Amino acid sequence: MNPSADAVGLLAKHLPLVLSVIAGMVDVIGYLSLKLFTAHVTGNIVVIAAQLVYGGPPKMDQILAVPVFILAVAGVWLIAHALHRRGPALRRPLLLIQFLLLTCVLIVAVIYHPDADPSGLMSDITAMIAVSAMASQYSLLQLTLPGAPSTAVMTGNLTKTVLAFLETTSERDSLISERQPLIKDARQELRTTLQAVVGFFAGCLLGAGAVFWLRDWAWSLPVIVAGVTWALVARGTNE
Repeated sequence: MNPSADAVGLLAKHLPLVLSVIAGMVDVIGYLSLKLFTAHVTGNIVVIAAQLVYGGPPKMDQILAVPVFILAVAGVWLIAHALHRRGPALRRPLLLIQFLLLTCVLIVAVIYHPDADPSGLMSDITAMIAVSAMASQYSLLQLTLPGAPSTAVMTGNLTKTVLAFLETTSERDSLISERQPLIKDARQELRTTLQAVVGFFAGCLLGAGAVFWLRDWAWSLPVIVAGVTWALVARGTNE
């Protein structure tokens, strides 16, 4: 049995889990060092609205995060069309884009130390590159893994996890076993959404620890995971 082939197969099966870990790391590192949700656009919209009403003008990176995210998604769409690829064939180039963008974040962070001035220009640039990396990941999910759980928005995943758990538990009750299920393939739904929730939380813990111990080099953690993921997917594509 080929260990590398096993690793590639395992990654293909659990790619949303790995992407959730990356998203968790990027989001918490961005929040702790740049004071911005780099993988959670909704959070930035909430903060902008709150600051406009109660706290004065929002930060520039909070304002830019939404349009930059939109432009990055549009850029991924254009790249996908230019490559003339669809479905799983797009995973390799889109994972590469994410890896390269996260590498740029690491380089800028190590050279310019944007965490020293979260309101400065270099902090804004670093944050927008990280937002673009996450836009690439979200686009990858929509274009190559339709039906996969979100890798960063955990509210929906947690709701699905609880409902799927209740559904699978009720299936064991003989008194209601004859009823029509409320959720189709509840066991599979439970596995996939629970993996995303656990993966994102694990990524947050790893990212927080990396910021504490590594400071600017904390970005190396998502870079490494993204690079290994791309390399394994690329290897699987070539075999």
